[in-house]
Amino acid sequence: MRRLTAVALALLLAGCHSPQVKQVPSTLTIPAQWRDGIGPESPVEGFWWRNFHDSQLNRFVEQALRYNSDVLTARARIDEYQARVTAADSALWPTLDASLGVTRARSQSAATGLPTHGTRYQGGLTASYDVDLWGANRRNIDAATLTLEAQKSAAAAADLSVASQAAAGYITLLALDEQLRITRSTLKARENAWQLAKRQYETGYSSRLELMQADSELRATRAQIPQLQHQIAQQENALQVLAGSLPAGVSRGGNFAALTPLSMPAQLPSSLLERRPDIVQAQQTLLASDETLAASRAKLLPSLSLSASGTYQDDTLAGLLDNPLRLWSVGGSVLAPLLNRDTLNAQVDIAMSQRNQALYGFESTVRNAFREVNDSLDAIRRLGEQLSELEGQKQVAQETLRIAHNRYRNGYSSFLEELDAQRTLYATQLNVVQTRNDLLLAQIDLYRALGGGWQVK
Repeated sequence: MRRLTAVALALLLAGCHSPQVKQVPSTLTIPAQWRDGIGPESPVEGFWWRNFHDSQLNRFVEQALRYNSDVLTARARIDEYQARVTAADSALWPTLDASLGVTRARSQSAATGLPTHGTRYQGGLTASYDVDLWGANRRNIDAATLTLEAQKSAAAAADLSVASQAAAGYITLLALDEQLRITRSTLKARENAWQLAKRQYETGYSSRLELMQADSELRATRAQIPQLQHQIAQQENALQVLAGSLPAGVSRGGNFAALTPLSMPAQLPSSLLERRPDIVQAQQTLLASDETLAASRAKLLPSLSLSASGTYQDDTLAGLLDNPLRLWSVGGSVLAPLLNRDTLNAQVDIAMSQRNQALYGFESTVRNAFREVNDSLDAIRRLGEQLSELEGQKQVAQETLRIAHNRYRNGYSSFLEELDAQRTLYATQLNVVQTRNDLLLAQIDLYRALGGGWQVK
């Protein structure tokens, strides 16, 4: 007996040896401020897209948050993980099973040799309870709860992503509308220029070459309109699908010129990233993996299981119900992992590896968040500077075209001067619209990068 006890103890200790995979430390360093040390002042929080003051934009974003498939899927996943928490919580409670059986048998009597028939009723109750000595079940519940919180954060991240996509898509649609308006205005100006070139040619004041150049430029401008109309249709279809609808047109609440970029003074603390949904999700996932690792380690230790059962058999159902627990038993057992130690240690190694992966994922998410915020801040500043210069260039180009047109109409210069001025003005106007659109999208990116706003609570 002593020899058997020694062998069992040795196997028990071998089954509880530490796993091979090591826990890696964190290498993440949080900077005290952004790279450029700049930030915005207190705009609207929560419903941040309302800060652009476009009623149709507000309606469209709210529609997307109600009907977008990704948003609805993320919310349905919360229900799934809530059920997982309930399932994990049930491990802390005893189990109770009831059984009832009826047997009808035919036998032959040894005394008379005649067949006899009998019915036997059998009932039973069985209860069992695994005592959570080392907290494995409680750790699993904590892991499930933290995973549920991570899924809630994932749903919030889906809301933020869809709202950002809807706002950016709508603003881009208005920018395309503005480009189409500028192109049509330019087309009208070039039609007038072609009419003037035609009159000049017919009266002998200019050559046929200038007339052909005016005609070519007119056709080139006219060819831009179908392309822009196609881009607008594509953008409208994409926005409707994003909002959970079939492809269709999108009504506008205002025009592109009414969208004013926000000013960006003051400081912006890096602590705002603590409420970014994907960071919260990665953090909760890391904490959940720590709990799963602790639960896997606890399974290496002996476990205590309690059980109780009661059975009774009778020839009548009434007799069975009168005394259902005539036969009963109560017991307990201590189970220690012996021969399955490799399996349990492998499970610990798996949990440790998953915990390390969660740590790497958390660090990557935080670093990426800092990169996105710094990129957005830099883009807002640089695009603001670029837009200011382009606005000045547009004014110069408009005055240049006016002078070139007067010189050509009065015969002081060739049509090439006016043609070159038209091209410069058209290109500058499109650049102004594109840069303003990029600036607005950069501010939307900053909203998203900061988790939906930048006001310090």
